[in-house]
Amino acid sequence: MRRSVERFLTTHTGSLPRPGDLVRMMFAKEEGVPVDESALQARIRTAVAEVARQQAAAGIDVINDGEVSKPSYATYVKDRLAGFGGASAPVTRYQDLADFPELAKRVFGDPGRSRRKTPGCDGPVSVRNRDASRIDTGNLAAALAGVKAAEGFISAASPGVVSLFFANHYYPNHEAYLFAIAEAMRHEYETIARAGLVVQIDCPDLAMGRHIQFAELDLAEFRRRARLHIEALNHGLANVAPDQSRIHLCWGNYEGPHHFDVPLREIIDIVFTARPNGISFEAANPRHAHEWRIFEDLKLPSGKLLIPGVIESKTNYIEHPELVAERIGNYARLVGRENVIGGTDCGFGTWVGQAAVDPGVVWAKLESLAAGARIASARHW
Repeated sequence: MRRSVERFLTTHTGSLPRPGDLVRMMFAKEEGVPVDESALQARIRTAVAEVARQQAAAGIDVINDGEVSKPSYATYVKDRLAGFGGASAPVTRYQDLADFPELAKRVFGDPGRSRRKTPGCDGPVSVRNRDASRIDTGNLAAALAGVKAAEGFISAASPGVVSLFFANHYYPNHEAYLFAIAEAMRHEYETIARAGLVVQIDCPDLAMGRHIQFAELDLAEFRRRARLHIEALNHGLANVAPDQSRIHLCWGNYEGPHHFDVPLREIIDIVFTARPNGISFEAANPRHAHEWRIFEDLKLPSGKLLIPGVIESKTNYIEHPELVAERIGNYARLVGRENVIGGTDCGFGTWVGQAAVDPGVVWAKLESLAAGARIASARHW
């Protein structure tokens, strides 16, 4: 995993705007409408090439495939793993939305979120489609050959987030379910790493899980659960080098009050025990922009790398490059410039069809991220 040795590098969280025709094809597939699979795969390949070029043109250094092959960062596993044939039961109990029913309707009525399929686990979890992750890595490798980029990454769901969205109706307890998922996801993690790409593990279970699944637990019990989730993740990543992997913390990529978000300070020590060296997290939105200060008295463990979100992912405001530079600088002064890469709070296309931020604005935001990193680099080098 590249570090900011000569200047501040930039990256993002994963999902990016998908072309309209691809969205329509993927909607059809999710809804059971027959789709020509060869045509779909061909369009995915060209979309990966397009999104790679757009990232490079915006000035992003560590780029990915935009997650264009996936209906979402988590629910895609239903198409790759066996054992998920139960009834779909979407998670709709968001603690922060309970007192705001009209807002809840808007959040859950999102065209992408309302279409997501989360079938319950009703049998042994195992790898069903061993080719999907290989196709993903091949598409990105081909795209990277045509652009200037420091590195490439591909995101994958954590065992914990799969357990969060896909209810367990088969395993005797949560721990057994988690480790079965981790063992099955090992194939995808290792396929990405063998391709020479950085593995990003999406871990909203470690943050968002607090207010949508484990709200009834006290903080101590939630932290115990989080440790268990990290143990399962580390099991799945046992053969992936720490410096070839990063995790993403997320409190939920939706425009809500978020006043029940667990503070970063309450979970970061547990996050540090995860195998990946890179840690991507929300740091630009109004609930988390202040949390850079925890590193005033918290030492970053040796080898770890911070990827704070310095661009917010749910509004159409384009952050000023000076603000981006300021945010990057706050972290650099506390943990060392080489240990900071500028990132985004979350993705811009979490679910197929989600469009909270106008696609054109997305690219302008990423350009501002790159511009701000250049300003910060001039100040710190």
